[in-house]
Amino acid sequence: ALEDPAGQDLDSNLGSGVIVRPDGYILTNHHVVESSDDAEVLLADGQRLRAAVIGSDPETDLAVLKADRNSLPAIQFGDAAGVRVGDVVLAIGNPFGVGQTVTMGIVSALGRTQLGINLFENFIQTDAAINPGNSGGALIDSQGRLIGINTAIYSRSGGATGIGFAIPVSTARDILGQ
Repeated sequence: ALEDPAGQDLDSNLGSGVIVRPDGYILTNHHVVESSDDAEVLLADGQRLRAAVIGSDPETDLAVLKADRNSLPAIQFGDAAGVRVGDVVLAIGNPFGVGQTVTMGIVSALGRTQLGINLFENFIQTDAAINPGNSGGALIDSQGRLIGINTAIYSRSGGATGIGFAIPVSTARDILGQ
C-alpha cells in the first residue's frame, strides 16, 4: 500500500519542510499543511517560527509557506536533469517527531508514474529511509543540493521498506514560482 509518511495525529500533524529562500519561503507537501492556514516551524537549532501557508497545490502535493523572518539558511537547488539512477542521495526530515534525521541511499528509479499518489506524477524513487514525519523534507544530492521533496513511501507496515518517492526539484521550483 502507498502511504504518505506524514504524522497521523491531525492535532499535531508533524511533517518536514525545506527553507528555499533566505527571506522565509519554505517548501513542504500539501498533505502536511492541507488543513491549516499557518504552521509552526521548528528549526534545527531549536528556534520556533510562525509561517503562513501562502500557496498549496493538491495536484502536485506541494505547498509554500512564508515565515516572517529574513536571513534564514536556504538550500541550494540542484539540477533535476542531472540526476541519474545510482546517484547517492540523502533524505532529511523529522521522522516520528524525534528531531532532524538524515538517511542515505541511492536513486533507485526516475520518472515513476501511475502510483495513484498525485494527479501529476513524475517521482524520484529512492531507497533512503523515509518514515512518518519525513513528508515535505529534502532529498539532496551528495553535494547538499535539493533534488526532490520527500512525499510518499511504499509500505505494508507504515515504516520504511526501501521504496520512497520524492517530487523532483524541477516541479518544486515551478510551484514555488507560481
